[in-house]
Amino acid sequence: MFAKFLGGKTAVVTGSNSGIGLGIATELARAGADLVLNSFTDRDEDHALAESLAAKHGVKVRYIQADMSKGGECRALIEKAGSCDILVNNAGIQHVAPIPEFPAEKWDAIIAINLSSAFHTTAVALPMMRKSGWGRVINVASAHGLTASPFKSAYVAAKHGIVGFTKVTALETARESITCNAICPGYVLTPIIEQQIPDQMKTHNMSREDVIAKVMLQRQPSGEFATVDQIGGTAVFLCSAAANQVTGTTISVDGGWTAL
Repeated sequence: MFAKFLGGKTAVVTGSNSGIGLGIATELARAGADLVLNSFTDRDEDHALAESLAAKHGVKVRYIQADMSKGGECRALIEKAGSCDILVNNAGIQHVAPIPEFPAEKWDAIIAINLSSAFHTTAVALPMMRKSGWGRVINVASAHGLTASPFKSAYVAAKHGIVGFTKVTALETARESITCNAICPGYVLTPIIEQQIPDQMKTHNMSREDVIAKVMLQRQPSGEFATVDQIGGTAVFLCSAAANQVTGTTISVDGGWTAL
């Protein structure tokens, strides 16, 4: 889709050893960016993943462990990266429960990882971008950053917060060659979603096809999952010259969910 126009740029992608984060990292590497992968684990396979991406795409790739629930570690991630031309705030977790039954510790963790981490990483990355004269901040929000569902109070609050934080970041950098935008995916076919399908089949006594159509994609008018490649391609577009004046906005990749 894009030539290697990101050669010489370094992208830091939080929560990127699987799923959407890995999809975004892969597409950025395909476009020539060097990468810093991240998650809270520090396993041999995490580092092997970095080596594999580097070999496949001919870029430099490092894996740096950091717990995104801890502000100090969020900031240390960017500092250890050394440079950060592209920051993708992707790390996130979920918990579903009615508000009176929602565990306080789950609320705190979701707000910390899904929202506060983006503040901490951005605070350290922006001076680096200003020094180099160019930067892109891409926040992975959600359709739930624009609308809501019951029983997802912390997630919806955090994702709405990310959309607001995106706008503030864009306004503070509007006169510079730095942009900030939020990608708002609907349901994306990731390994986590794949793992949920058999359980949903048992719970609802439905076939795989019916679970996908009637349960998971009920609010996604296209009737199809988005893919991690599509989310990655959207991120690459936001790093291109075509998106120089795209800032402070949301891009929905949700099969029409938020058009309802």
